[in-house]
Amino acid sequence: MDLNYFKDMLFDTINESDILNVDDIISNDKEHTFIVMLDGCSYLLKCSEYKDKE
Repeated sequence: MDLNYFKDMLFDTINESDILNVDDIISNDKEHTFIVMLDGCSYLLKCSEYKDKE
């Protein structure tokens, strides 16, 4: 799975959640970030691919 596909799935999951009371989501594709606004609070989510060293 590539990073863009993961970000799309994450966005959809947060946006369609019945549990979270999402007011808004602001996405920045160049920076791979989302600002999620919930109940008057804002949260910054940054997505990046993690490569584990074996």
